[in-house]
Amino acid sequence: MAATTDRSLLSAEMKEEEEELYEQLLLQAAKEMQGSLPPAQESKQIIPQPGFCVKAKTRSSEKIFINVCKSDQIPPPPDLSEEDLVILLESEDPSGYRIPMSLGEPHAEVDNSGNGCTAYDIVINPTFYNKIHSNKLFMEFFMTIGFEGLENKYNLEMSREWRMLKNRKFLGSVVEQNIRSKSKPIIQELKSSTTSTGNGTKPLVSEVESCVEPDYTIVAEPADQHQHPSFLVAEISLPKVDSARSLLLDLGEDRIVLWARPDLYHLDIYIPYNVIPEESGSQFNRNTRVLTVTMPVQPA
Repeated sequence: MAATTDRSLLSAEMKEEEEELYEQLLLQAAKEMQGSLPPAQESKQIIPQPGFCVKAKTRSSEKIFINVCKSDQIPPPPDLSEEDLVILLESEDPSGYRIPMSLGEPHAEVDNSGNGCTAYDIVINPTFYNKIHSNKLFMEFFMTIGFEGLENKYNLEMSREWRMLKNRKFLGSVVEQNIRSKSKPIIQELKSSTTSTGNGTKPLVSEVESCVEPDYTIVAEPADQHQHPSFLVAEISLPKVDSARSLLLDLGEDRIVLWARPDLYHLDIYIPYNVIPEESGSQFNRNTRVLTVTMPVQPA
């Protein structure tokens, strides 16, 4: 009599082999992703030059000071006339215009009355510093952006009332700041939390499969098809994202890679022109839940 084979046992063995093979492939894919991690972020130290000091308050009436400083290591924002700024402010979303700045860590100081207080340092490009110093509208715009940056980075709630101090360029001692010398653009200006991939690691295959590609648009400025653009502006819609702390943006010369954790969105696209990553910037609007990435284009 011919021997019979238990097909259920054979099927179970084949299933185990398939699962083992799948696990090996998954592990191999994960190792390949780990091997393609970007190099460690490069940074350099700068010593800001004092500019002017602003007295302000939090919503809880806590007195704070903001030292507005300058350094030629900070790139200038795109040149903008006062008329263009008015148009920008009247637009639905003025967040597309980014002011490069470095926000220093808070430091404890003593005011003129001998009371303890907290001071924050904001460093901007000297050319832009001169512009805001000579133009009230640009000064108000800059201070609004600066307040928002400090609120987002340090979880503050600040009053928008402020006063520039006379005859005082800086409160406390000037301290060095670390800025990026090469580039992943900062998402203005928010730290990565422990739930984000800000440490440089990338999601594994199982996480990628559960992500959705968000809707996005990319426009060139100027929009003349016969003229080489100066900037590309990408707007990425992220309706399920509450905070930029969950975002990781990796910008190359011709590529945008975005992760939104946990397992929400993944975008990996090539862009039509080579850009300058180290001069690019991004800002997440919590009201519209749109991430705007502004990228200077390399000369033709």
